[in-house]
Amino acid sequence: MRDDAPKPTGRLEPRTDGGPGGDVVFERSFRAPIAEIWAAVTRSDRLERWIGTWQGRPSTGRVTFTMTSEDGAEPEDVRILRCDEPTALTVAFTVGDDGWRISLRLAENDGTTTLGLVHHLAPGDDLASYGPGWEYYLDRLVAVETSGVPADTVSFDDYYPAQAAYYEKLAAAL
Repeated sequence: MRDDAPKPTGRLEPRTDGGPGGDVVFERSFRAPIAEIWAAVTRSDRLERWIGTWQGRPSTGRVTFTMTSEDGAEPEDVRILRCDEPTALTVAFTVGDDGWRISLRLAENDGTTTLGLVHHLAPGDDLASYGPGWEYYLDRLVAVETSGVPADTVSFDDYYPAQAAYYEKLAAAL
């Protein structure tokens, strides 16, 4: 790994919902009000700047999400399991025959908002690719929200495979 390469930040925590596996938690901080960061992770036009878009009516508990940051990505069904604006959101993605759940936790203190992304791991989840992927996408969010630079200035090659070994070790601890 290059000296100036992004460092992996994810950490394992016991699974908060009592399910098998664990939670891998990633955090980023922003010098911005919580409402701004909530908008960046929930409004389709703001999501599009760093990861993708959604269509549908959230009030139904379902939307369709498409990753615009990856070529040829297929739309995915997303169930909204919890939404407590502006502090908590939990969603379940359906990807082919598989699925995964993530939660977002936001808190503001003295003008700094902390965003925690929690990937609720299930047995067999590929943390060696999920971990570097979430690091990459969260750093894209940081780039557009704090520096105002385009998300595509963040290169996935700086994250994968460079961070895979770190996440393989975390997964071995489950």
